[in-house]
Amino acid sequence: MLLTQDEAFWKSAWVTIKYACISVPLAIVFGVALAMLLNVHVKGIAFFRTIFYLPSIVPTVATSVLWIWLLNPNPNIGLINRLMGLFGIQGPAWLNTAPWAFYSLVFMALWGVGGSMVIYLAGLKDIPVYLYEAAVLDGASVWMKARHVTLPMLTPVIFFNLVMGIIGAFQTFTQAYVITPGGGPQDSTLFYSLYLYIRAWKYLDMGYASAMAWVLFIVIVVMTA
Repeated sequence: MLLTQDEAFWKSAWVTIKYACISVPLAIVFGVALAMLLNVHVKGIAFFRTIFYLPSIVPTVATSVLWIWLLNPNPNIGLINRLMGLFGIQGPAWLNTAPWAFYSLVFMALWGVGGSMVIYLAGLKDIPVYLYEAAVLDGASVWMKARHVTLPMLTPVIFFNLVMGIIGAFQTFTQAYVITPGGGPQDSTLFYSLYLYIRAWKYLDMGYASAMAWVLFIVIVVMTA
Protein backbone atom coordinates (compact mmCIF):
# COMPACT_ATOMS: atom_id res chain seq x y z
CA MET A 1 0.00 0.00 0.00
CA LEU A 2 2.78 2.43 0.91
CA LEU A 3 4.66 2.02 -2.35
CA THR A 4 1.81 1.15 -4.70
CA GLN A 5 -1.38 2.95 -3.64
CA ASP A 6 -0.38 6.11 -1.81
CA GLU A 7 0.08 8.99 -4.27
CA ALA A 8 0.93 11.39 -1.43
CA PHE A 9 3.89 9.18 -0.49
CA TRP A 10 5.46 9.54 -3.93
CA LYS A 11 4.51 13.22 -4.04
CA SER A 12 6.31 13.87 -0.75
CA ALA A 13 9.30 11.81 -1.88
CA TRP A 14 9.57 13.81 -5.11
CA VAL A 15 9.28 17.16 -3.29
CA THR A 16 12.04 16.10 -0.89
CA ILE A 17 14.34 14.83 -3.65
CA LYS A 18 13.82 18.00 -5.69
CA TYR A 19 14.53 20.12 -2.63
CA ALA A 20 17.75 18.20 -1.95
CA CYS A 21 18.88 18.43 -5.59
CA ILE A 22 18.41 22.21 -5.61
CA SER A 23 19.22 23.40 -2.09
CA VAL A 24 22.30 21.26 -1.39
CA PRO A 25 24.33 22.32 -4.49
CA LEU A 26 23.32 25.95 -3.96
CA ALA A 27 24.38 25.77 -0.32
CA ILE A 28 27.75 24.33 -1.34
CA VAL A 29 28.37 26.99 -3.97
CA PHE A 30 27.33 29.87 -1.71
CA GLY A 31 29.17 28.40 1.28
CA VAL A 32 32.46 27.97 -0.58
CA ALA A 33 32.17 31.39 -2.23
CA LEU A 34 31.40 33.07 1.08
CA ALA A 35 34.27 31.28 2.83
CA MET A 36 36.73 32.33 0.12
CA LEU A 37 35.43 35.90 0.34
CA LEU A 38 35.94 35.96 4.11
CA ASN A 39 39.32 34.22 3.98
CA VAL A 40 41.21 37.47 3.78
CA HIS A 41 43.42 39.27 6.27
CA VAL A 42 41.84 42.68 6.69
CA LYS A 43 40.84 44.63 9.73
CA GLY A 44 37.41 43.74 11.10
CA ILE A 45 37.00 40.52 9.11
CA ALA A 46 36.07 38.63 12.30
CA PHE A 47 33.00 40.86 12.64
CA PHE A 48 31.76 39.96 9.17
CA ARG A 49 32.40 36.26 9.79
CA THR A 50 30.27 36.50 12.91
CA ILE A 51 27.47 38.31 11.08
CA PHE A 52 27.28 35.64 8.39
CA TYR A 53 27.45 32.84 10.95
CA LEU A 54 24.74 34.12 13.30
CA PRO A 55 21.70 33.09 11.16
CA SER A 56 22.79 29.44 11.34
CA ILE A 57 22.43 29.35 15.14
CA VAL A 58 19.02 31.04 15.29
CA PRO A 59 16.30 28.47 16.21
CA THR A 60 14.51 27.13 13.14
CA VAL A 61 11.08 28.14 14.43
CA ALA A 62 12.21 31.73 14.99
CA THR A 63 13.79 31.80 11.53
CA SER A 64 10.58 30.45 9.99
CA VAL A 65 8.48 33.15 11.67
CA LEU A 66 10.91 35.77 10.41
CA TRP A 67 10.57 34.48 6.84
CA ILE A 68 6.78 34.46 7.11
CA TRP A 69 7.03 38.19 7.69
CA LEU A 70 9.66 38.77 4.99
CA LEU A 71 7.65 36.86 2.38
CA ASN A 72 4.25 38.27 3.24
CA PRO A 73 2.60 39.08 -0.13
CA ASN A 74 1.16 42.34 1.21
CA PRO A 75 3.73 45.02 0.28
CA ASN A 76 2.70 47.00 3.34
CA ILE A 77 3.85 44.12 5.54
CA GLY A 78 6.29 41.90 3.66
CA LEU A 79 9.75 43.46 3.40
CA ILE A 80 10.79 41.65 0.20
CA ASN A 81 7.70 42.66 -1.77
CA ARG A 82 8.03 46.19 -0.44
CA LEU A 83 11.60 46.42 -1.71
CA MET A 84 10.56 44.97 -5.07
CA GLY A 85 7.78 47.54 -5.23
CA LEU A 86 10.35 50.34 -4.99
CA PHE A 87 11.65 49.19 -8.39
CA GLY A 88 8.18 48.86 -9.89
CA ILE A 89 8.13 45.07 -9.59
CA GLN A 90 5.04 43.36 -8.23
CA GLY A 91 6.18 40.59 -5.94
CA PRO A 92 4.48 37.19 -6.09
CA ALA A 93 2.39 35.60 -3.37
CA TRP A 94 5.41 33.72 -2.08
CA LEU A 95 3.78 31.31 0.32
CA ASN A 96 0.35 31.10 -1.27
CA THR A 97 1.15 29.79 -4.75
CA ALA A 98 2.48 26.38 -5.71
CA PRO A 99 5.80 27.15 -7.38
CA TRP A 100 6.85 30.03 -5.13
CA ALA A 101 6.09 28.30 -1.83
CA PHE A 102 8.60 25.57 -2.61
CA TYR A 103 11.31 27.94 -3.80
CA SER A 104 10.74 30.16 -0.78
CA LEU A 105 11.92 27.27 1.38
CA VAL A 106 14.92 26.85 -0.90
CA PHE A 107 15.78 30.52 -0.40
CA MET A 108 15.35 30.06 3.31
CA ALA A 109 17.82 27.16 3.29
CA LEU A 110 20.51 29.54 2.03
CA TRP A 111 19.87 31.74 5.06
CA GLY A 112 21.76 29.25 7.25
CA VAL A 113 24.72 28.74 4.92
CA GLY A 114 26.96 30.37 7.51
CA GLY A 115 27.22 27.08 9.39
CA SER A 116 28.89 25.30 6.48
CA MET A 117 30.83 28.47 5.69
CA VAL A 118 32.72 28.12 8.97
CA ILE A 119 33.72 24.55 8.06
CA TYR A 120 34.88 25.65 4.61
CA LEU A 121 36.81 28.48 6.22
CA ALA A 122 38.58 26.02 8.51
CA GLY A 123 39.44 23.91 5.45
CA LEU A 124 40.84 26.96 3.68
CA LYS A 125 43.05 27.73 6.66
CA ASP A 126 44.56 24.23 6.43
CA ILE A 127 45.71 24.64 2.83
CA PRO A 128 49.52 25.04 2.86
CA VAL A 129 50.66 28.53 1.88
CA TYR A 130 53.55 27.17 -0.18
CA LEU A 131 51.08 25.76 -2.72
CA TYR A 132 49.84 29.27 -3.46
CA GLU A 133 53.41 30.56 -3.58
CA ALA A 134 54.34 27.88 -6.10
CA ALA A 135 51.28 28.73 -8.17
CA VAL A 136 52.23 32.42 -8.20
CA LEU A 137 55.75 31.55 -9.36
CA ASP A 138 54.20 29.55 -12.19
CA GLY A 139 52.21 32.60 -13.24
CA ALA A 140 48.79 31.40 -12.02
CA SER A 141 46.00 33.94 -11.88
CA VAL A 142 43.51 34.25 -9.04
CA TRP A 143 41.01 32.06 -10.90
CA MET A 144 43.67 29.44 -11.68
CA LYS A 145 44.76 29.30 -8.04
CA ALA A 146 41.15 28.80 -6.98
CA ARG A 147 40.59 26.10 -9.60
CA HIS A 148 43.85 24.17 -9.31
CA VAL A 149 44.79 24.69 -5.66
CA THR A 150 41.88 25.79 -3.48
CA LEU A 151 39.05 23.59 -4.76
CA PRO A 152 41.10 20.35 -5.02
CA MET A 153 42.48 20.80 -1.51
CA LEU A 154 38.99 21.65 -0.24
CA THR A 155 37.42 18.52 -1.74
CA PRO A 156 37.23 16.50 1.55
CA VAL A 157 35.44 19.38 3.27
CA ILE A 158 33.05 19.82 0.36
CA PHE A 159 32.32 16.09 0.40
CA PHE A 160 31.59 16.20 4.15
CA ASN A 161 29.17 19.10 3.77
CA LEU A 162 27.60 17.37 0.77
CA VAL A 163 26.79 14.27 2.82
CA MET A 164 25.54 16.29 5.80
CA GLY A 165 23.51 18.54 3.48
CA ILE A 166 21.79 15.56 1.85
CA ILE A 167 20.93 14.07 5.24
CA GLY A 168 19.55 17.41 6.44
CA ALA A 169 17.56 17.97 3.24
CA PHE A 170 15.87 14.57 3.48
CA GLN A 171 14.90 15.35 7.08
CA THR A 172 13.44 18.81 6.36
CA PHE A 173 10.39 19.31 8.55
CA THR A 174 10.25 22.34 10.81
CA GLN A 175 10.39 25.01 8.10
CA ALA A 176 7.61 23.40 6.08
CA TYR A 177 5.50 22.71 9.17
CA VAL A 178 5.70 26.29 10.46
CA ILE A 179 5.59 28.23 7.19
CA THR A 180 3.27 26.05 5.07
CA PRO A 181 1.41 23.68 7.41
CA GLY A 182 -0.36 20.81 5.74
CA GLY A 183 1.90 20.73 2.71
CA GLY A 184 1.34 24.18 1.26
CA PRO A 185 -0.56 25.07 -1.93
CA GLN A 186 -1.10 21.97 -4.13
CA ASP A 187 1.15 19.99 -1.77
CA SER A 188 4.16 21.82 -3.19
CA THR A 189 5.88 21.75 0.22
CA LEU A 190 4.70 18.33 1.35
CA PHE A 191 8.11 17.09 2.42
CA TYR A 192 8.58 13.46 3.35
CA SER A 193 9.08 14.14 7.06
CA LEU A 194 6.04 16.42 7.10
CA TYR A 195 3.88 13.74 5.50
CA LEU A 196 5.23 11.22 7.99
CA TYR A 197 4.20 13.56 10.80
CA ILE A 198 0.73 14.01 9.29
CA ARG A 199 0.22 10.24 9.02
CA ALA A 200 1.35 9.75 12.60
CA TRP A 201 -0.36 12.58 14.46
CA LYS A 202 -3.23 13.71 12.25
CA TYR A 203 -4.46 10.30 11.17
CA LEU A 204 -2.93 8.45 14.17
CA ASP A 205 -1.64 5.77 11.80
CA MET A 206 1.51 4.94 13.75
CA GLY A 207 2.25 1.73 11.87
CA TYR A 208 2.15 3.51 8.53
CA ALA A 209 4.33 6.32 9.86
CA SER A 210 6.81 3.81 11.27
CA ALA A 211 7.07 2.14 7.86
CA MET A 212 7.74 5.54 6.29
CA ALA A 213 10.42 6.21 8.91
CA TRP A 214 12.16 2.94 8.02
CA VAL A 215 12.07 3.82 4.33
CA LEU A 216 13.60 7.22 5.10
CA PHE A 217 16.27 5.58 7.27
CA ILE A 218 17.23 3.12 4.53
CA VAL A 219 17.36 5.85 1.88
CA ILE A 220 19.60 8.07 4.02
CA VAL A 221 21.92 5.18 4.86
CA VAL A 222 22.24 4.24 1.18
CA MET A 223 22.83 7.87 0.14
CA THR A 224 25.44 8.32 2.86
CA ALA A 225 27.22 5.09 1.91
